[in-house]
Amino acid sequence: MAESKKPTGKQLVIVESPAKGKTIGKFLGDDFEVLASIGHIRDLPSSRSQLTDKQRENKHSSLGVDIDDDFRPMYVVPPGKKDQIKTLKAAMKDAPVLWLATDEDREGEAISWHLLEVLKPKVPVKRLVFHEITKSAIAAALEEPREIDRNLVNAQECRRILDRLFGYEVSPVLWRKIRPRLSAGRVQSVALRLLVEREMERMAFESSEYWDVDGVFGQSDNPFEAVLTTLGNDRVAASRDFDGTTGRFSGKDGITVLDEAAARALVARLAGQRATVSSVEEKPFTQKPAAPFTTSTLQQEAGRKLRWSARRAMGVAQKLYENGCITYMRTDSTALSAEAVTAARNVIGTRYGAEFLPDKPRSYKTNVKNAQEAHEAIRPAGSKFRTIDDVTKTQGADAGKLYELIWKRTVASQMPDARGMRVIVRLAVEDASFRASGKTILFPGFRRAYVEGSDDPQADLAEQERILPTMAEGDSVEVRALDPKGHTTQPPARYTEASIVKALDKRGIGRPSTWASIIQVLLDREYAFRRSGRTLVPSFAAFAVVRMLKEHFGHLLDYGFTASMEDDLDAISRGEVDRADYLRSFYAGNGKAGLKQLVERGMEEVDPRVVCGFALGETGGKSIEIRVGKYGLFVTDGERNASLPEDTVPDELTAEHALDLIEINARGPVPLGNDPELDLPVYVKTGRFGPYVQRGDMEEGSKEKPKMVSLLEGMKPEEIDLATALKLLELPRDLGEYVAKVTQKTDEGTQEVEQREHVHAHLGRYGPYVKWGTESRSIPAETSILAIDLAGAIELLKAPKRRRGQKAPAAPLKELGAHPETGAPLKVLEGRWGPYVTDGTINASLPKSIELAELSIDEAVELLVRRAERIKAGGGRKKKPAKKKAKKKASKKKAKKKAKKKAKKKAAKKKASKKKAE
Repeated sequence: MAESKKPTGKQLVIVESPAKGKTIGKFLGDDFEVLASIGHIRDLPSSRSQLTDKQRENKHSSLGVDIDDDFRPMYVVPPGKKDQIKTLKAAMKDAPVLWLATDEDREGEAISWHLLEVLKPKVPVKRLVFHEITKSAIAAALEEPREIDRNLVNAQECRRILDRLFGYEVSPVLWRKIRPRLSAGRVQSVALRLLVEREMERMAFESSEYWDVDGVFGQSDNPFEAVLTTLGNDRVAASRDFDGTTGRFSGKDGITVLDEAAARALVARLAGQRATVSSVEEKPFTQKPAAPFTTSTLQQEAGRKLRWSARRAMGVAQKLYENGCITYMRTDSTALSAEAVTAARNVIGTRYGAEFLPDKPRSYKTNVKNAQEAHEAIRPAGSKFRTIDDVTKTQGADAGKLYELIWKRTVASQMPDARGMRVIVRLAVEDASFRASGKTILFPGFRRAYVEGSDDPQADLAEQERILPTMAEGDSVEVRALDPKGHTTQPPARYTEASIVKALDKRGIGRPSTWASIIQVLLDREYAFRRSGRTLVPSFAAFAVVRMLKEHFGHLLDYGFTASMEDDLDAISRGEVDRADYLRSFYAGNGKAGLKQLVERGMEEVDPRVVCGFALGETGGKSIEIRVGKYGLFVTDGERNASLPEDTVPDELTAEHALDLIEINARGPVPLGNDPELDLPVYVKTGRFGPYVQRGDMEEGSKEKPKMVSLLEGMKPEEIDLATALKLLELPRDLGEYVAKVTQKTDEGTQEVEQREHVHAHLGRYGPYVKWGTESRSIPAETSILAIDLAGAIELLKAPKRRRGQKAPAAPLKELGAHPETGAPLKVLEGRWGPYVTDGTINASLPKSIELAELSIDEAVELLVRRAERIKAGGGRKKKPAKKKAKKKASKKKAKKKAKKKAKKKAAKKKASKKKAE
């Protein structure tokens, strides 16, 4: 019998992505070939058409899961993956060993298992696991391969089946009872409940007004601010005395709520008086550094500091991981390895000095049940951290920004506590008492490297250093100004992507790998939309879905139940719970109704009129209701209706406004006259997406619709005349031809060519814009799309392109002239916490006691000198000089150009050599 031929080719390593494979390939050498599966190669079917004839005979084929056979999944290979499988099989023919090097979490383990099932290798198979892509980590993993962990695969499979059962069984109820094309999800619907309940709190909130008095005290050269706290024997009401949910005053004894008249009368009574220091209290404080990043805290901080969505943050983190810059980015552990601690301490000692290096390393522990899935926190990879500049240069600006957060957070986590002193001074002016708060940083500690952001700008402001002049009890202090100040209680803030990730993490709902995709699904399904670029607003369709699920699917939308499901999946991943038993309990029920029974009941019991209607209130003798219809959102008074845009903000719609819409709609189209050129009637109408103008009527039997254009923001239907309507109907406007040179890529490189195109002014989904070829720019709010000309459009097109919502640099509030010593221009700019003076290097906040109009160059220089002294003492950050930034940018550009030229030369040489050989 002939001996079987042994494979003589390279060892095959399979990863999920080409980028990851490219990085790993650098460390493995010529004995290995690295290929990518490009994600999952098998999944549950997206439609029955993907199943075989035999599989379609199964009564549960529409689910893609055989309920009767222990919930066996009916896996299929998607059409787009078949060619990749052929490539992997071909590479495996001569491979002596197959290494499965997918990610270390459940999803990665499942990908490896599917590869094993589909490829059916006849050579040894080894599981390669690492949590960072560095030479040492890969070498260590090669020395200690393991088998595929079937428990992790079971947990991933169970989660996938749970999501399929929930989505495929509950969604048809939504289609039948609310409207088509809606979807339900095991975690998605619970996240949606958070958004809806927050919006309902805002709708129920009743704003209350209260007043206090701000004072400026002290000498003219060193004034400080204080706020009124007590009057007589009563404390003056502050925001904490009002219920955060309802907005109403708590009604506690011993608290006075001042109104405007009382505040102004008090200021008049105290005018001309001097204050006496009644007490001075000093309290030392320490502040500990935040723990290294987990997936949740990274998404939150990227949202706060970089204004990024969770999806964008995770996409950039994935790139950093795959290119060997950071450790694995899906983790809920805050622990650092000994290697990471040593690397961080080396950076601290070298960069910040011995005083910033604690005697002992700091340790962070997290109560992580699945230790095998969470090796350590997100940190810079390797035993020596790459510099921020290096990562920015090699991976791009976005990667550099996120890496900077990770680098600084990791290093700061190993630095000593910050130490400081808080000073509270109380000042008496007759029977009124004012409170001044000061904060001095005595030793910056970890703050020298990194300070965690906040979702609350006021909290950020409170963390700033404030130095009070030296005072003692009994001192007499000048009252420089008293200002009555009104406040209105604010409803609970809407969730941002950062804060909803925090809420989901706190409740134990979902897992690090799912949060970004959950938020994206809510936005894609139009259950929520963004407001002001950041906050998430639920739609009325979301209200209807949440109401139906809460009332008829009870415990499935319960926060505690959903969190416990994550614990159950963890138990399956540890081999403590059987996958099939758990799915059986969820679907058929165990002590309480299972999914199947709830769906059957829902189909019978849900009344669309109840779940889709929301009372708005009474006005004009009419009861106004909002209804989520099958074909859109509308308001009704019981007899008449009016359409509403789907992105109507729930807490801003009042019964009075809704009635106005109903009455406008009842009047029908308002004829404005005829278009003189086309002799067609022109109307103002109100539709599902708001008011619009229309030219012509829909003719019977014709498929061509009359032209319709929405009114511009700020336009009111009753103010539109024929001339304005005709201008709107001219959109998009041809502004004329523009000729300019553009850079085009060719096989030989790049070259400048002349482009000749017409410029058009368009009205799009996100507002008005101008377009020339493939270039487009938003038209600013102060410029009308109806008035912009070719010159104005060209000016916009020449300006750098900005992301949607990104503002243009603001003009200085005041230009003071040249610095008397350095010659640098002195300006006053508007900052996040108010105006500040800058010379391009140092920034100094402008005190409230100094009027902007009266600010002189000498005062500005003095503010900058004080700020520079505080920076030197360790209490602030220095801004990088603009010239240095420009020089650095030019240097990067030059290096990039040089590298490109070198690569081109090398390619040409290689091509010539190949041609010669032939």
